[in-house]
Amino acid sequence: MLSAKLKNITPSFTIGISTKVQQLKQQGIDIISLSIGEPDFLTPEAAKEKAIEAIHLNKTKYDAASGLTDLRKAIQNKLLQENNVSYELDEIVVSNGAKHAITNTLLAILDYGDEVIIPKPFWVSYPEMVKLVGGTPILLDTKKENQFKATPQDIESVITDRTKMIFITNPSNPTGAVYTKEELIAILDICLKHNIYILADEIYEKICYTPSFTSIASLSSEAKDITITVNGLSKSAAMTGWRIGYTASNKELAKAIASIQGHLVSHPSTISQWASVAALTECHDQMQEMIRTYKERRDLAVIALNKIDSLSYIYPDGAFYIFIDASALRDKIQWTDSFSIEFSNMLLDKARVAVVPGIAFGMDDFIRISYACDTNELLEGIRRIQQFIENL
Repeated sequence: MLSAKLKNITPSFTIGISTKVQQLKQQGIDIISLSIGEPDFLTPEAAKEKAIEAIHLNKTKYDAASGLTDLRKAIQNKLLQENNVSYELDEIVVSNGAKHAITNTLLAILDYGDEVIIPKPFWVSYPEMVKLVGGTPILLDTKKENQFKATPQDIESVITDRTKMIFITNPSNPTGAVYTKEELIAILDICLKHNIYILADEIYEKICYTPSFTSIASLSSEAKDITITVNGLSKSAAMTGWRIGYTASNKELAKAIASIQGHLVSHPSTISQWASVAALTECHDQMQEMIRTYKERRDLAVIALNKIDSLSYIYPDGAFYIFIDASALRDKIQWTDSFSIEFSNMLLDKARVAVVPGIAFGMDDFIRISYACDTNELLEGIRRIQQFIENL
């Protein structure tokens, strides 16, 4: 008696792997997890104190569906100061994490059968979100030599009269690739030409190691009008469990998103929202320290990976992942349906290292590791992978 749409939905690989790792650890097995995309830092103290203060001041009643005014003002200032794009308060909607922000946006824009272009490799939930709201995901092949970044030629090759939107994830999960301003302008021109919305998932924009980061909406007033910027506090402020994300879009879209959210969940937890106010206004130094640490780990990880002849990778300029090409090992192991799943299972069973199979991101030759973990565990995990490969 379940909904027919669930027949085409794939369970989350990352959550499934995390559950298996927890079970193995509970059995006392020494597992190094390089799989989950969660900061290993703790929520900054100022954010926690702000939440505690909100509880004691009884700030626990219903509030606006679009989010607390104080938080939207903090987001408004952040977008202006850090991303060089100006939004009115009624163009910002605070949601229960970036996933919820994306889902609200899809519900507001898509009719049944509308197509959404999703460049490969993609974050695991994008196609499933599109399918759940009745849209059709169009998975776009990209090129390794271009860090798997979509080009105007790639995009134009799959546009139809049903194309409504394209996802641009910048920096990328799983590759860590960062689009340049020039690359984004070229993509913007195609989207303006064909009247296509851009969903700009910029959840990792603070975790960026390039000299500068360009937010798509900042390119022009036309860019801002067709772009829905999605961001949040989970990655930048280590606030995954607080579940705060947001969208910034044109007034018409923001009103629709707020209306949808008002009917489905009312609004995010007020306590989480007050914590987020402090995160955006008082925790800049702590966030910068996290980014510095991620960069140090990135540098150590690539040095270690360079010692493994059978592997290559996309050099990450942002986020905290490395997307590793293991295709040279395809004939070294026995597999049937999916090389990356079998390879990942072998790493877990024999090397006691958890990674995410690339098929979760639409690329079966690859695995993804995360360096949002203790540095010693990261290097030991890579050492175990190297040892496992040498033993094949």
